Amino acid sequence: MERTVASRHAYKGTPLVCGGHTRTRVARTTRQVVKVQAAEVAVLNETGEKTGTATLDLKSAGDSAKGLVHRYVVHVLRNQRQGTSSTLTRGEVRGGGRKPYAQKGTGNARRGSKRSPLIPGGGTIFGPKPKDWSAKMNKKERKLALSSALANAASSITVVPDLDNMFQDKKTKTVVGALSNFGVEDGEKVLLITKGRDNEGLYLGGRNIPKLCFNVMDNIHIYDLLNADKILMEESVVPYIQEKYSA
Repeated sequence: MERTVASRHAYKGTPLVCGGHTRTRVARTTRQVVKVQAAEVAVLNETGEKTGTATLDLKSAGDSAKGLVHRYVVHVLRNQRQGTSSTLTRGEVRGGGRKPYAQKGTGNARRGSKRSPLIPGGGTIFGPKPKDWSAKMNKKERKLALSSALANAASSITVVPDLDNMFQDKKTKTVVGALSNFGVEDGEKVLLITKGRDNEGLYLGGRNIPKLCFNVMDNIHIYDLLNADKILMEESVVPYIQEKYSA
């Protein structure tokens, strides 16, 4: 027995001979290549005039970024599902214990229960049941996917000044005028990334705009990021993005 074990260890890692052909075992390793993508974004003042540019050095997954971002979107959308939809099968519907009519002589199809899925009021065939739709994804993969999406959308990003004291009147008309100054056209889907949730005038004035979406810098939604035609980012958000998603 000891000789057999020793012989197995002796031949471990050596080429295999099968049918006169020699095949060598090759260990396959997959390694994700992370690239750094630098992008310049325009910086505007309150009136919409360009005052300079800002540079974002963001990590990107390279050629595998598309698949990684897709996995992250699926992960987020699946985790949003409650999974509480439920229907009753024929065994769970109340009633139906008595045979509705005689087996023969009525001219109707034979029935054993009035709760058959074939008749109104009966059970549901293959209906939905409560289910856990959640999916897991590594924290580093989620971070790299969001960074890759930001790097890909850099051409649509515009840095605007902090909007703390611009909407004291809390009117939608004021928010629409500011968006127009920042280059937003009619019908464009806009994602506005703010540094916090304490700007009451902005949220109250902008919540009535159909294609305007708000995100906070520490909770950027991947779907909103990919769905937006134009991304507006407060000036205070840029250092946070640079620190969290840069190389």
